[in-house]
Amino acid sequence: MLKQLLSTSLLTISLYAAQTSCSTHYFDGTAPDIVNEKLSKKTQEVCYEGFGIIHSGITKSALYSAEHLTREKIAVKISRKDEFHPESKLPANERAELSDYARSGYDRGHLAPSADMGSVNAQAESFSLANMIPQDGTSNRGIWSAIEGATRHLANKEGGVFVITGALYQGGNLKAIGRNNVLVPTQVYKAVFSPKQQKGAVYIVNNMPEDSYKIISIAELEKISGINYFPKLIQTQKEKMLELPTPKKRG
Repeated sequence: MLKQLLSTSLLTISLYAAQTSCSTHYFDGTAPDIVNEKLSKKTQEVCYEGFGIIHSGITKSALYSAEHLTREKIAVKISRKDEFHPESKLPANERAELSDYARSGYDRGHLAPSADMGSVNAQAESFSLANMIPQDGTSNRGIWSAIEGATRHLANKEGGVFVITGALYQGGNLKAIGRNNVLVPTQVYKAVFSPKQQKGAVYIVNNMPEDSYKIISIAELEKISGINYFPKLIQTQKEKMLELPTPKKRG
């Protein structure tokens, strides 16, 4: 059942973008469109200062986060305060709780990173569990952290990029943690689009203790996920590859 629900292909192209209250976080003010109707069940949009999400009451986490990452935001340096908290804007039976992650063996992995936030309030909001996924600690603190840094480097170089970060759930043996059965992703991705170059590309990693990553096109990611991430782009734009920086791990 979960395999049928979450492992899907983008079989059709929607002509209409989803309604959104978080337009400032999306390229051309247009939210992604969840083409696969099964993925859209029990979803709720939540808008924050620095990013927006579409939360799934099935996975108990966000399908993706979206942010307009600018040079100005990156220039703001804020000391990190780990204030993880459940999201009160979501129904209690559709969200994760702190107890779900306790002793689970997984990190509370940010989708929209706290280091991307341009104010104290935005950073505090990024610690909502609605912005978290169960993430392998080695990956989260290793290659994934390097990918987040590389994305900020690109945003600084380009002046600004639009970023959509999300999780994939592939296969029929998905894991879950906690009493609320928060699903564990099999892969995590970061789709980056540069308005300056009119190109995009995607970092994708397995949610496992490894340092490898792949770079694929936005078009390829859409086929895998069942989500039309940038509805205002034509297919040829989604197939063009933006040159993404090589992630550099600390140390």
